Amino acid sequence: MSQFEQVTVIKEANIYYEGKVTSRTVLLPDGSKVTLGIMMPGSYEFGTDQHETMEILSGQLSVQLPGTEEWLHIDGQSAFEVPANTRFKLEIKTVTDYCCSYS
Repeated sequence: MSQFEQVTVIKEANIYYEGKVTSRTVLLPDGSKVTLGIMMPGSYEFGTDQHETMEILSGQLSVQLPGTEEWLHIDGQSAFEVPANTRFKLEIKTVTDYCCSYS
């Protein structure tokens, strides 16, 4: 899906790592939410409260998912899932555009 219809956008940004990772929350008509954001080059670690599906729209990065020592390398569009109540690591190589869904 390249666009969302009939949504509510929360104006206040979610800002992490001194502004190197930012996103905006979008509330969908069915009550679910997604975040749309940008990550600047750097190393980051995030925790999850809910199951997340992270769709990479553009960029070059590596992700280390919970429970694994391996890094998944992404160049361009891709997606990965992160279980609830876990932590994952990101190595962002180029400016990365993403959409994160929660369930």
